[in-house]
Amino acid sequence: MTSHSIAPGADAAQISIKVRRQTLSGIIALSLFVFALVALAAMPWWAKTGTIRMVLELCCYILAAQMWNLLAGYAGLVSVGQQAFMGSAGYALFVMAQTFGINPFLAIGLSLLAPAVLAVPCYMLLHRLDGPYFAIGTWVVAEVFRLVASNLGWVNAGAGMSLGVMRDYSTFERNIAMSLLCALMIFVAIGGGYWFLRSRFGLALIAMRDNPVAAASQGVNVRRLRFMVYIAAAVGCGLAGSVYFMAQLRINPASAFDPMWSNVAIFIVMIGGIGTIEGVLIGALIYFIADRYFGEYGASYFIVLGVMTVLVALYARTGIWGMISKRWDAPWFPIRRHLIVEKEERA
Repeated sequence: MTSHSIAPGADAAQISIKVRRQTLSGIIALSLFVFALVALAAMPWWAKTGTIRMVLELCCYILAAQMWNLLAGYAGLVSVGQQAFMGSAGYALFVMAQTFGINPFLAIGLSLLAPAVLAVPCYMLLHRLDGPYFAIGTWVVAEVFRLVASNLGWVNAGAGMSLGVMRDYSTFERNIAMSLLCALMIFVAIGGGYWFLRSRFGLALIAMRDNPVAAASQGVNVRRLRFMVYIAAAVGCGLAGSVYFMAQLRINPASAFDPMWSNVAIFIVMIGGIGTIEGVLIGALIYFIADRYFGEYGASYFIVLGVMTVLVALYARTGIWGMISKRWDAPWFPIRRHLIVEKEERA
């Protein structure tokens, strides 16, 4: 809590302005967050390989959805082409590990250079578009990436690539790596997102979300901030993509640049609550459970998910977490600031 006092005169009333953040629920959430990170990192000692793979998939969903949440929920950039960066990072990982012999776990970090570099010209091309035109533009860019990968001989074109070098590592070693990567993804998605939104950049981002014109009039560089968020979201999606395809041991253009990645991210954020970290966690759990139990129904299953998204957009725009917040104001990750003005009479 910070406070400032304004005293117009010696005998005037002193006005104390305080900025307060809710902390109790945040402390509880922080404790659970640390416990979750430790549990994820220790999975090889308490979980089976199949369980680790399922948890890794869930972590990929959370990270991809959180990146889309930052784009659409705060920066106002509705993208349906984030699979472009997931696929590019995945291919970069396979090329470095399989073709050049770089350690695959080291290659995951290096592969993030691909989406970071590619995001710059993409944003320069798309930033002049607005609303649905920007969304369509991102989808077109992702399709271009898919077509390029389908015709490049050194990535085996449409046949894809396999990560045969992973045979050099035992199952236990791979489980340790996947568990640490799960903890890393959750740390980046939740911890990094929370830290960013509580910083002065996060305050500027929230102001820009509420009213870009007013934020710009108060000194917020809207263009630069949107560019930063776009690059950060590209790198975050790249991390999710490289980890996911490393676990799959195979990549091809159809799976790497599958629009389903963006569809899943949109569903998670819309159902859980756009513009909230809590909503991403809730939506990811709902999608993961639904996918595990109802995915076998094929097209009808996706129709149900689509109808759910439309209904939430029409009748519950704040999502499940928004409805919970209306009844109980106890955020897990408190980023809101409450202004308290107190008057104290001076003798």
